[in-house]
Amino acid sequence: MSFAAVCLGALLGVWTWSSTSNTHEVVALRQDVARGETVTQADLITVQVGVDPALTSVPGADLADLVGQRAVKDMAAGSLVTPNSVSTAVLPEQGMSVVGVALPPSLMPGLQLLAGDHVRVVATPGQQGEVGQVPPATISAAVVGLSPDGENGQTVVSLEVPEAQAAELAARAATGNVALVLDSRER
Repeated sequence: MSFAAVCLGALLGVWTWSSTSNTHEVVALRQDVARGETVTQADLITVQVGVDPALTSVPGADLADLVGQRAVKDMAAGSLVTPNSVSTAVLPEQGMSVVGVALPPSLMPGLQLLAGDHVRVVATPGQQGEVGQVPPATISAAVVGLSPDGENGQTVVSLEVPEAQAAELAARAATGNVALVLDSRER
Protein backbone atom coordinates (compact mmCIF):
# COMPACT_ATOMS: atom_id res chain seq x y z
CA MET A 1 0.00 0.00 0.00
CA SER A 2 2.76 2.47 0.91
CA PHE A 3 4.61 1.66 -2.31
CA ALA A 4 1.47 2.61 -4.33
CA ALA A 5 1.13 5.87 -2.37
CA VAL A 6 4.79 6.74 -3.07
CA CYS A 7 4.32 6.03 -6.79
CA LEU A 8 1.11 8.06 -6.91
CA GLY A 9 2.84 10.94 -5.13
CA ALA A 10 5.76 10.82 -7.57
CA LEU A 11 3.41 10.84 -10.57
CA LEU A 12 1.47 13.76 -9.10
CA GLY A 13 4.73 15.66 -8.56
CA VAL A 14 5.88 15.06 -12.15
CA TRP A 15 2.51 16.19 -13.49
CA THR A 16 2.55 19.36 -11.34
CA TRP A 17 6.10 20.20 -12.37
CA SER A 18 5.43 19.68 -16.09
CA SER A 19 2.20 21.70 -16.06
CA THR A 20 3.83 24.68 -14.30
CA SER A 21 7.12 24.57 -16.21
CA ASN A 22 5.34 25.00 -19.58
CA THR A 23 4.03 28.46 -18.75
CA HIS A 24 5.52 31.72 -19.95
CA GLU A 25 5.10 35.29 -18.86
CA VAL A 26 3.38 37.29 -21.62
CA VAL A 27 1.72 40.69 -21.92
CA ALA A 28 -2.08 40.99 -21.66
CA LEU A 29 -4.50 43.88 -21.41
CA ARG A 30 -5.77 45.07 -18.05
CA GLN A 31 -8.47 47.22 -19.70
CA ASP A 32 -9.98 47.81 -23.13
CA VAL A 33 -7.88 49.81 -25.59
CA ALA A 34 -9.59 51.27 -28.66
CA ARG A 35 -7.98 51.36 -32.08
CA GLY A 36 -5.73 54.41 -32.46
CA GLU A 37 -5.31 55.01 -28.71
CA THR A 38 -1.86 55.26 -27.18
CA VAL A 39 -1.07 52.24 -25.01
CA THR A 40 -0.13 53.18 -21.43
CA GLN A 41 1.58 51.27 -18.64
CA ALA A 42 -1.79 51.14 -16.83
CA ASP A 43 -3.34 49.29 -19.81
CA LEU A 44 -0.92 46.37 -19.58
CA ILE A 45 -0.20 43.48 -17.22
CA THR A 46 1.92 40.36 -17.40
CA VAL A 47 0.33 36.95 -16.99
CA GLN A 48 1.57 33.37 -16.81
CA VAL A 49 0.05 31.20 -19.53
CA GLY A 50 0.78 27.95 -21.28
CA VAL A 51 1.60 29.37 -24.69
CA ASP A 52 0.96 27.38 -27.83
CA PRO A 53 3.98 27.68 -30.19
CA ALA A 54 1.59 28.69 -32.97
CA LEU A 55 0.54 31.76 -30.97
CA THR A 56 2.66 34.89 -31.33
CA SER A 57 2.51 36.79 -28.08
CA VAL A 58 4.68 39.52 -26.58
CA PRO A 59 6.99 38.27 -23.81
CA GLY A 60 6.45 39.89 -20.41
CA ALA A 61 9.99 41.27 -20.49
CA ASP A 62 8.99 43.43 -23.50
CA LEU A 63 6.07 45.16 -21.73
CA ALA A 64 7.89 48.51 -21.48
CA ASP A 65 8.49 48.51 -25.26
CA LEU A 66 4.72 48.57 -25.87
CA VAL A 67 4.09 51.71 -23.79
CA GLY A 68 3.57 54.73 -26.08
CA GLN A 69 2.68 52.70 -29.16
CA ARG A 70 -0.74 52.93 -30.84
CA ALA A 71 -3.38 50.21 -30.91
CA VAL A 72 -3.81 48.96 -34.47
CA LYS A 73 -7.19 47.42 -33.64
CA ASP A 74 -9.68 47.37 -30.79
CA MET A 75 -8.27 45.19 -28.00
CA ALA A 76 -10.39 43.77 -25.18
CA ALA A 77 -9.38 43.56 -21.54
CA GLY A 78 -7.93 40.16 -20.71
CA SER A 79 -6.71 39.42 -24.23
CA LEU A 80 -3.07 38.71 -25.00
CA VAL A 81 -1.09 41.35 -26.86
CA THR A 82 0.45 40.23 -30.15
CA PRO A 83 3.22 42.05 -32.03
CA ASN A 84 0.67 43.02 -34.73
CA SER A 85 -1.70 44.59 -32.18
CA VAL A 86 0.36 47.76 -31.81
CA SER A 87 2.40 50.06 -34.01
CA THR A 88 4.52 53.16 -33.73
CA ALA A 89 2.80 54.54 -36.83
CA VAL A 90 -0.23 56.80 -36.56
CA LEU A 91 -3.07 56.36 -39.04
CA PRO A 92 -3.62 58.58 -40.85
CA GLU A 93 -0.14 59.99 -40.78
CA GLN A 94 0.63 63.71 -41.04
CA GLY A 95 -0.65 65.17 -44.31
CA MET A 96 -3.02 62.28 -45.01
CA SER A 97 -6.74 61.72 -44.41
CA VAL A 98 -9.02 58.69 -44.28
CA VAL A 99 -12.29 58.88 -46.24
CA GLY A 100 -15.04 56.27 -46.15
CA VAL A 101 -16.58 55.28 -49.47
CA ALA A 102 -19.74 53.12 -49.39
CA LEU A 103 -19.97 50.86 -52.42
CA PRO A 104 -22.20 48.01 -53.58
CA PRO A 105 -20.41 44.84 -54.75
CA SER A 106 -21.00 45.77 -58.40
CA LEU A 107 -18.75 48.85 -58.07
CA MET A 108 -15.88 47.05 -56.33
CA PRO A 109 -13.30 44.53 -57.57
CA GLY A 110 -14.38 40.90 -57.36
CA LEU A 111 -11.22 40.12 -55.39
CA GLN A 112 -11.20 40.59 -51.63
CA LEU A 113 -9.67 43.98 -50.82
CA LEU A 114 -6.91 43.99 -48.21
CA ALA A 115 -5.45 46.73 -46.06
CA GLY A 116 -2.54 48.23 -47.96
CA ASP A 117 -4.03 47.64 -51.43
CA HIS A 118 -3.52 50.50 -53.86
CA VAL A 119 -6.75 51.50 -55.58
CA ARG A 120 -8.16 54.23 -57.75
CA VAL A 121 -11.55 55.78 -57.13
CA VAL A 122 -13.09 56.46 -60.53
CA ALA A 123 -15.84 59.02 -61.07
CA THR A 124 -18.68 57.29 -62.91
CA PRO A 125 -21.35 59.07 -64.96
CA GLY A 126 -24.22 57.43 -63.09
CA GLN A 127 -27.17 55.65 -64.66
CA GLN A 128 -28.20 58.60 -66.84
CA GLY A 129 -24.78 59.62 -68.24
CA GLU A 130 -22.47 58.65 -71.04
CA VAL A 131 -18.79 57.97 -70.49
CA GLY A 132 -17.69 60.14 -73.45
CA GLN A 133 -14.23 60.70 -74.90
CA VAL A 134 -12.53 62.24 -71.85
CA PRO A 135 -11.08 59.71 -69.39
CA PRO A 136 -12.99 59.80 -66.10
CA ALA A 137 -11.47 61.58 -63.11
CA THR A 138 -9.59 59.29 -60.70
CA ILE A 139 -8.15 59.63 -57.22
CA SER A 140 -5.41 57.25 -56.06
CA ALA A 141 -5.74 55.85 -52.55
CA ALA A 142 -4.68 53.06 -50.21
CA VAL A 143 -7.15 50.75 -48.47
CA VAL A 144 -6.89 50.94 -44.67
CA GLY A 145 -10.04 49.06 -43.71
CA LEU A 146 -13.34 47.47 -44.78
CA SER A 147 -16.69 47.50 -42.98
CA PRO A 148 -19.45 45.43 -44.60
CA ASP A 149 -22.96 46.78 -43.96
CA GLY A 150 -25.37 43.85 -43.93
CA GLU A 151 -28.45 46.10 -43.94
CA ASN A 152 -27.92 47.71 -47.34
CA GLY A 153 -25.44 45.26 -48.91
CA GLN A 154 -22.75 47.89 -49.30
CA THR A 155 -19.21 47.88 -47.97
CA VAL A 156 -17.64 51.00 -46.52
CA VAL A 157 -14.05 51.06 -47.73
CA SER A 158 -11.79 53.32 -45.66
CA LEU A 159 -9.29 54.93 -48.01
CA GLU A 160 -6.17 56.91 -47.13
CA VAL A 161 -5.55 59.88 -49.44
CA PRO A 162 -3.52 63.09 -49.27
CA GLU A 163 -5.36 65.79 -47.25
CA ALA A 164 -5.64 67.96 -50.37
CA GLN A 165 -7.77 65.27 -52.10
CA ALA A 166 -9.91 64.24 -49.12
CA ALA A 167 -12.70 66.78 -49.65
CA GLU A 168 -12.98 65.96 -53.36
CA LEU A 169 -13.13 62.23 -52.64
CA ALA A 170 -15.75 62.70 -49.91
CA ALA A 171 -17.88 64.83 -52.26
CA ARG A 172 -17.62 62.29 -55.09
CA ALA A 173 -18.40 59.40 -52.71
CA ALA A 174 -21.48 61.23 -51.42
CA THR A 175 -22.96 61.29 -54.93
CA GLY A 176 -22.71 57.50 -55.16
CA ASN A 177 -21.22 57.88 -58.63
CA VAL A 178 -17.85 56.24 -58.01
CA ALA A 179 -16.29 52.84 -58.57
CA LEU A 180 -13.15 51.27 -57.14
CA VAL A 181 -10.33 49.86 -59.28
CA LEU A 182 -7.70 47.61 -57.67
CA ASP A 183 -4.19 48.30 -58.95
CA SER A 184 -1.34 45.78 -59.01
CA ARG A 185 -0.36 44.23 -55.69
CA GLU A 186 3.16 43.68 -57.01
CA ARG A 187 5.62 45.98 -55.22
